[in-house]
Amino acid sequence: MVRKLTRRQLAGAAAGAVSASRLAAQAPASEENLLQQARELVRKNAGQLTRREVPMSTEPAFQFRA
Repeated sequence: MVRKLTRRQLAGAAAGAVSASRLAAQAPASEENLLQQARELVRKNAGQLTRREVPMSTEPAFQFRA
């Protein structure tokens, strides 16, 4: 089953992985601990995004020009 995602839905799914309530619930940690947690969260989110099939029509509506 392949579900089509819009750009907004894809952005919402990526942003939803980092919720403010989850971060606020944790006790303050050292800078090194925060860095490790951030890296772990990025790896987890990247893994979740690679499992989804994103059609070419999902590409942004702009072009990079030099």
